[in-house]
Amino acid sequence: MHNFKDIHIGQLIEQRAKEMATDPVRIGAFLKCTEEDIENTYRSKSLDSAVLLRWSKLLEYDFFRIYSHHLILYAPPTSGLTTSERAKKTPALPEFRKNIYTIEIIEFILEQIRSGTKTRQEVIKEYRIPKTTLYKWMIKYRKEEQD
Repeated sequence: MHNFKDIHIGQLIEQRAKEMATDPVRIGAFLKCTEEDIENTYRSKSLDSAVLLRWSKLLEYDFFRIYSHHLILYAPPTSGLTTSERAKKTPALPEFRKNIYTIEIIEFILEQIRSGTKTRQEVIKEYRIPKTTLYKWMIKYRKEEQD
């Protein structure tokens, strides 16, 4: 399981490239770069978003989702404004109504509870997951483990 708190995107790209057995010549041709540039990318902790988008297309993997998972788990709480107060301000960027909880996020959170790293209350408070959502996950994924 990946550590969503400390992201080293270059290592993750290298891992995916190896999993897919992607030829460095193909990578270089697609990205219009040298083999040295590819190695530098693998050593990079962060990348420009346009470059990351190209890698995502080449390797058929949404590397941006890793950062979304980080935001879901580690973003600071929202301001003290109520929903109606925030609604009065018209944002220029799109607003997303719900967090996207992927199976990886759910498994990460449930594993923290199972291992005793965090209590249910700590998970609810720290990750701002509704209590009912957490309990639904616990029931659903307990059944799947038993099958």
